[in-house]
Amino acid sequence: MASSLPAPRPGLLSHDVSGRRRRVSAKSVAASTVAMRPAGAVAAPSVGIKQHTAVAAAPSRPALASMWREIQGADDWEDLVEPLNPLMRDEIVRYGELVVACYKAFDLDPASRRYLNCKYGKRSMLREVGMVDSGYEITKYVYATPDISIPTQSGTCCSRWIGYVAVPSDEAVRRLGRRDILVSFRGTVTNTEWIANFMSSLTQARLDPHDPRPDVKVESGFLSLYTSDDSSSKFSSGSCREQLLSEVSRLIHKYKDEELSITLAGHSMGSSLALLLGYDLAELGLNRDGLRQEVPITVYSFGGPRVGNSGFKDRCEELGVKVLRVVNVNDPVTKLPGVFLNENFKVLAERYELPWSSSCYAHVGVELALDFFKMKNPVCVHDLDAYIGLLKCPKVAQVKKNGADLLSKARRFLSEQSFDTWRWQDAAMQVGNLVQSLRI
Repeated sequence: MASSLPAPRPGLLSHDVSGRRRRVSAKSVAASTVAMRPAGAVAAPSVGIKQHTAVAAAPSRPALASMWREIQGADDWEDLVEPLNPLMRDEIVRYGELVVACYKAFDLDPASRRYLNCKYGKRSMLREVGMVDSGYEITKYVYATPDISIPTQSGTCCSRWIGYVAVPSDEAVRRLGRRDILVSFRGTVTNTEWIANFMSSLTQARLDPHDPRPDVKVESGFLSLYTSDDSSSKFSSGSCREQLLSEVSRLIHKYKDEELSITLAGHSMGSSLALLLGYDLAELGLNRDGLRQEVPITVYSFGGPRVGNSGFKDRCEELGVKVLRVVNVNDPVTKLPGVFLNENFKVLAERYELPWSSSCYAHVGVELALDFFKMKNPVCVHDLDAYIGLLKCPKVAQVKKNGADLLSKARRFLSEQSFDTWRWQDAAMQVGNLVQSLRI
């Protein structure tokens, strides 16, 4: 069904803050690649042009330290995505690779004593996954607990490693222009996480006990993963939320006299956790430095689903949480939840708000949409390595994945699990294929 559709033209698309979609061509991305030539480099002479013809030098690129606020979305990425600014592209790729590190370090071997946890210690993890030059130092590992347990070789395991918190070294701070508190989340891998993803019902967030805001609703599965606790876990103490609020607050206090930023990056389910954390920090007012000034919060979402309703979207924008959504237009995960009840179906004739508008899911932030890989298999179009590959190399034919296809490994792992009550893997694939074929 999906294969009968014409293959999309390669390129990039972007949404401005008003929600309109603009196509950014592959040529525009290629132009940003050309602009990244080392100083003094010249292009090869064209046919018919004498070789002594002068070639204009590429304009010098501004240093990240001088424009990091714009790169972090202070102006909603105006003039940075069309065409895609080279420095902007570099930062998207950099944060994407820091998310890929989570997949590489996650232990899926049932025979391992670190099963469903990180393979490496905090001090060595980034080095072990090939990111020794990232400039970041991990301060804490983060664990999350789906409210559905599965049997393992050592009994029942609920809590599993979901990502990490890190800060740049002093040397990296000089290059970045600030002390960047980074939280990186992997996406869905285990079967209970997939089931949590399919708990597609909106529930009140109620993350601020003093102001519950009943109009702010989020997807129940993501909220459960964010707030559930496993008291028996030997690796973590408290829910994912409690771990993160504590650690981010500690780091803000530790570096309160420095210029700070908070960057939350995640893929798939991880992008949902990143957005929930960003909203939570801002709603509770925890993003304040030593002078009580707001520390900017930026979410880099890769292949992320919708997280909440229009009330959640409006509140995130009101609080100043900046979200850059990097999506593949052929990726069904980015159309979920809310295939039919979403931001496009809550107003009639652009004037009349429909009765079910508060139950409509809505994406948050600015969208940078990649257009690549017309495939039946939604796992492939959802692959984070492919996202990063296109950003690095805009010619689709030359896109190559860095390392192993980690999501394919995860899928093989899932197929080996016994979960007799519902063939959720097949159901997920069918839904994904349906969404992709309908182009919704």
